This record gives sequence, structure tokens and C-alpha cells, in this order.
Amino acid sequence: MKKNIAIIMGGYSSEFKISLKSGNVVYETLDKLLYNTYRIHIFKDKWVYVDDNNTEFDIDKHDFSVTIASKKIVFDCVFNAIHGSPGEDGYMQSYFELLQIPHTSCSMYNAALSFNKRDLLSTLKPYGIKMAKSYYLNLGDVINEDAIIAKVGLPCFVKANKAGSSFGISKVSKKEDIQQAVTFAFKEDNEIIIEEFLDGTEVSIGVITYQGETKVLPITEIVSENDFFDYEAKYLGKSQEITPARLSKDLENKANEVAKRVYDILKMTGFSRSEYIFKNGEPHLIEMNTVPGLTKESILPQQAAAAGISLKKLFENAIEEAFKK
Repeated sequence: MKKNIAIIMGGYSSEFKISLKSGNVVYETLDKLLYNTYRIHIFKDKWVYVDDNNTEFDIDKHDFSVTIASKKIVFDCVFNAIHGSPGEDGYMQSYFELLQIPHTSCSMYNAALSFNKRDLLSTLKPYGIKMAKSYYLNLGDVINEDAIIAKVGLPCFVKANKAGSSFGISKVSKKEDIQQAVTFAFKEDNEIIIEEFLDGTEVSIGVITYQGETKVLPITEIVSENDFFDYEAKYLGKSQEITPARLSKDLENKANEVAKRVYDILKMTGFSRSEYIFKNGEPHLIEMNTVPGLTKESILPQQAAAAGISLKKLFENAIEEAFKK
């Protein structure tokens, strides 16, 4: 009997349009002979199933079901394609875990931890994972530019702490620009992380649970046309994403070892894509995404293809692994 798979997409953050693209790729790719697939839009004002005619049916939040033509449909598994909140920060994971519905993403705790850049880095630091020097600010704190510069130097990056990697981020080269960058970041989140500028090769590393084991995918080198890997570079084609990355075997091995170690330390499951920058020949962790982009052009699917894993197999494996949890 075919399983009912809910593909959740949308979300509450600035990334909802990208999430809809990812979710629709999952919907189009999954084998309809194996699964009954349902596109579920999750927004602040509505949770709805959207059929092929774009007709909407309300989701019953009590048990995450939908009723169509007087027939109640329940879901055997949820494929999570929501970037940002509430799909990447633990909220949807908590909900499905309470309802005991298998889902393709990591656990509630790991989602919440990895989405919070400051907490993720603080958790991994005692394990010797290298990272940039950082300075923290919360909304309402006094902004001491001299203290910030003394800690992280110039140039530096000002980022929203809990937001997608492409939103609320600025590269600052002058003291007088710090205030504006902080204000910009606070539009996305009430917490900020300010990091030193690492001048080195940037790479993105996908690590997934594949056929029951932790698998590091071929590394992608990021070469941005812009000053850094911002929204335009990531989504509007203003970057080169070179897979496999142009790294020496030594650097490749170091990056693979660190990426696998981070995934295993966190007891991560499902998809992950982490960004690293090499400094003095060592990969420094920048952040981790647990619901990365899933379109054909997205980095993790590119990496999977380089490893000989088709989109269809990548997505089917995620569902198969969800049923094992």
C-alpha cells in the first residue's frame, strides 16, 4: 500500500519563496507509483493542502490531517522543505514528534541548536572545531564599536543570529558603518553575531544520513561575484559553485573529516549543509543548515549528483531514513 507523504513548504521567514521552489521540486521528483504526495503550504495565516488545481484544503492542526470529499487523509511521513522558521528551528520537528509522525529532518533539539549560530558554535568549540572570533549583541544592548573592533577586527561580518544565511548579513569595513549593519541585522532577529573576516577559500559541505550511514558529499567551492556569498550570489546566479572544489587532497581530507565529525558530534540525522572558510590551511566552521535548498540548482543536490545520487534517490532515501527513526 502506498504511503501518504506530506511535503511541507513555505514558512514564516524571508526564505519562504525559496522553500516553495524546493518543495515543488520534491513533489515533482518523488515517484507517484511509490507514494501519494501532498503539497502542504505552511504560513502564519494558514496551513493548507494545495492540489494540482491550486485548490486549498485546510489542515487540521490537531492531528495534521486533511479532509477531501468527506475522506480524512492522514500522513505516514512528512518531507520537510521549509527553510528558516518554523521548519528549520525545531518548531515543526517538535510538533511532528509529539504527533509521532516520522519526518525527514533532524530532531527538534538539533534543529533548534543548529539554527542558532551562537549556540551551535558554542557547543562545538569545546570539541576543538575551529571557528571565527565572534562578538554577541542582543536587541537593546549598548553598541560599543571599539569593543567590537577590539574583539573581531575590521572588516567583519554582522549577522542575524537566527535567520537564513543570506538574510540580515553585512560586511563592514569601517567603524562608522557598524551601527547601520546592526540595525539591518535586527530586522531579521533580536540576536546578532559579529564575526571576524576570514580571508580564504569558502566551501560548502553536505553531510547526510544515506543508507544508514553518515555520508560526506563532494565539496563545493564558493566563488562569489559579490563581496561575500549573499542572497544575490546564492540565488540570483552571482557566484560560481564549483563541485568538486579545487582543493588539494590534504585540504579536502581535512574538510571531510571535520564535516563528518561535526555531524556525528551533534548526532545529526537527515540533510545538512555547512559552510567553512579555510584559514591557515584549516577549515573554520561558519554555520550549518539542516533544511538546505533542494532545487536542481541548489548546492546539496549538485553535490549528491557528483556522488552519483540522483534527486529521486536522494529524496527517497530521506523518507526511508525517516521511517527508521
